[in-house]
Amino acid sequence: MNGLPIVSKCEENDCFYNRDDACHAAAINVGQAHPRCDTFARTGGNHISRQPVGLVGACHVAACRWNTDLMCSASAISVGRHGDHPDCLTFEKT
Repeated sequence: MNGLPIVSKCEENDCFYNRDDACHAAAINVGQAHPRCDTFARTGGNHISRQPVGLVGACHVAACRWNTDLMCSASAISVGRHGDHPDCLTFEKT
């Protein structure tokens, strides 16, 4: 894997790091037993002004096909709403 995978799309518009359906966090972390985006920060109407696209820093979901040594090996991921929180939609159970 060359570098960290990008967050190609984020549908969680109530997140500080989301602007125009894109993640602009320097790097996100994905949960443990569940593929929740642990970097989610409710915005209250404010959004980051950072320009580069977000990356996946770590994935703690051991049961995901894309997890290699707690790092995401997918080329890119999508994040979207699951109940009351955002999840990695690229998650595939092993």
